[in-house]
Amino acid sequence: MAAAALCATACQNASPSSEKVVEKPQVAVENGRFTPEVMWSLGVMSEYAISPDGSQVLYTLRYTDMEANKNNAELYVMPTAGGEATRLTVTAASEFSPVWADDENIMFCRGNQILAMGVKGKKETVVAECERGFEGFKLAPDGKSLVYISTIPVERPEHIGKLFAGLDKTTGRINEDLMYRHWDQWVDEIPHIYYVPLQNGKALMDKAVDILGGEPYEAPMRPWGGTEQYNYSPDSKLIAYTCRKKTGYDYAHSTNSDIYIYNVEDGSTRNISEGIMGYDQNPVFSHDGRMIAWESMERDGYESDKLRLMVLDLESGAKTDLTADFDYGVGNILWSADDSELYAVVSYRGMSEIFGFNRQTKAIRQLSHGYHDVNAIQMAGADKLIANQVSIQYPGTLYAYNLTDDKAEGTKLSSFNDDVLSQVRMGKVEECWVKTVDGKDMLTWLIYPYDYDSTKTYPALLFCEGGPQTPVSQFWSTRWNFEVMSGAGYFVIAPNRRGVPGFGMEWLEQISGDYGGKCMQDYMAAADWAADNIKQIDRERLGACGASFGGYSVYWLAGHNHGVKGYNEGRRFKAFLAHNGMFNFEQQYLETEEMWFDNWDLGGPYWDWNNPQIKKSYSNSPHLFVDKWNTPICVIHSEFDFRIVASEGMAAYNAAQMLHIPSRYLYFPDETHWVLKPQNSLLWHRNFIDWFDQWLKK
Repeated sequence: MAAAALCATACQNASPSSEKVVEKPQVAVENGRFTPEVMWSLGVMSEYAISPDGSQVLYTLRYTDMEANKNNAELYVMPTAGGEATRLTVTAASEFSPVWADDENIMFCRGNQILAMGVKGKKETVVAECERGFEGFKLAPDGKSLVYISTIPVERPEHIGKLFAGLDKTTGRINEDLMYRHWDQWVDEIPHIYYVPLQNGKALMDKAVDILGGEPYEAPMRPWGGTEQYNYSPDSKLIAYTCRKKTGYDYAHSTNSDIYIYNVEDGSTRNISEGIMGYDQNPVFSHDGRMIAWESMERDGYESDKLRLMVLDLESGAKTDLTADFDYGVGNILWSADDSELYAVVSYRGMSEIFGFNRQTKAIRQLSHGYHDVNAIQMAGADKLIANQVSIQYPGTLYAYNLTDDKAEGTKLSSFNDDVLSQVRMGKVEECWVKTVDGKDMLTWLIYPYDYDSTKTYPALLFCEGGPQTPVSQFWSTRWNFEVMSGAGYFVIAPNRRGVPGFGMEWLEQISGDYGGKCMQDYMAAADWAADNIKQIDRERLGACGASFGGYSVYWLAGHNHGVKGYNEGRRFKAFLAHNGMFNFEQQYLETEEMWFDNWDLGGPYWDWNNPQIKKSYSNSPHLFVDKWNTPICVIHSEFDFRIVASEGMAAYNAAQMLHIPSRYLYFPDETHWVLKPQNSLLWHRNFIDWFDQWLKK
């Protein structure tokens, strides 16, 4: 009967390809150990949407077929009060960008189409098609139009284009400006926002309007921006959007984006954040249409500046910063039903929590509490929020929060991973406060081995965070997963060192221009504290690992791992692993793409030797200390990491080899700053465990 039912559903929602549908795997966990294979068997929930009446939540759920090295997402719907979920699609292609048309009908993207479906009948109809595809869309409040994201090609200048005449098979690239590649992609196309009217449930694509008017700018902004970077006004007559109207050299040196309002009726555009020099992004209209709120940074070139909660009165032009006396940044802004309060997610003391900001009184309240990260929030009626929430011990799950209860830990709604997680013995997570060398209190997460026995000793791994200004929070990741490390039999020491958000702006900003200073001392203080105070940690079996700035941290620690008192051979760490880390600052400065980043954090180009900040920053480049390397090191890097290019990892590995230091190089020719392909990720994890087992367990 189950097979027949599945067949009937599959026929009704026919897959647009002949590929096999990726189904939820059946998993039996051996000995309660959380392994990389178990982690990859879990469903991944990402996008979700609340029905207009607040009673239902529509979400995407993705599963992986490791053998086929692919995954795909399907659509599900469930009550916001909790209960059973209903699967809506069965296709080999992923559904994304789910939207409610009304309380009974939904819309979503698949491939190069926008489709509509009745939740009960599940019959699909095509709303729009686009040869270049869609990256997401939003439906107008009045249901008469939609705004979608698609791409336009970046045109070659005429004097360059003529050189390619008749050479349709050449792979050569010619550039005469900066920002020709970004994070993980060559800049051959850029996203634009299009407005298109609807008629009888169909988009009139021949009447679609590029609201940038063909300007050569990104909207939304790469690489993170999506549909959150634009919104309709309640009357559907205005579209507010985020754009950094710069290209090439100027784009590479500036973070100054703005909020623009496009008038649907006359095609005019105005800038409402002019004069604010940092990132302005993610605008949201109030329900009465009189106000607009957005996330705003003050300083140009500083991508980790505080995200302020800015509100503009559209009638008077008055701007108000509701976080002027609040020492933390905000994200994911929502208006309350009566527009008296705004809600946002805040990185706060090692967690991501929901806060409320009263527009009139300026009062601020914390709504959520607990050991978790709230990754996203949406309103469900007037008195409830639905959150996508994770912790170190569980992946993305739907939780409900009552707005009248500001002491709540949330009510769990979804259960799609419970059958697997119930078989796992997760390592205990403990909140510890460690004294730094200058007497500050530093939050450090201590994760215990899954098979913890207080009569035994275990090896431990110091986790070095990337960013560098990224919190070590209750995050869940398929790369740096603390419970996978726990499942492999390790303690994990994860400090919130200087430079991470959630502990005030002074703590956050101390790292800029001081990469080899207090933040490195914080790492060593956390490792020493754990070795001295947790008797079940074997102080002679400490390793260190990290990616990006964390990879830099590992390289730097490798050059300062000698003459340490209290450890055999004067070595605090007995093994290292660095992923996509900065190794040679001079090399990195001229190879990266977002120049504002190194200009802010390092102080500028290395050739400006009259600048004391330059001397301090570049003198802490890890390549200057390789003569002190004395510890086995594994280097991992990926070819399509344009942020920290692959030559950085190759140089570090080659240095270790020439010094006859035991070393290993894992190279991915088809990955980016992240390792995203399922089998590549599994190799990454197996290598990670094997490397540390070799040096810390034998």
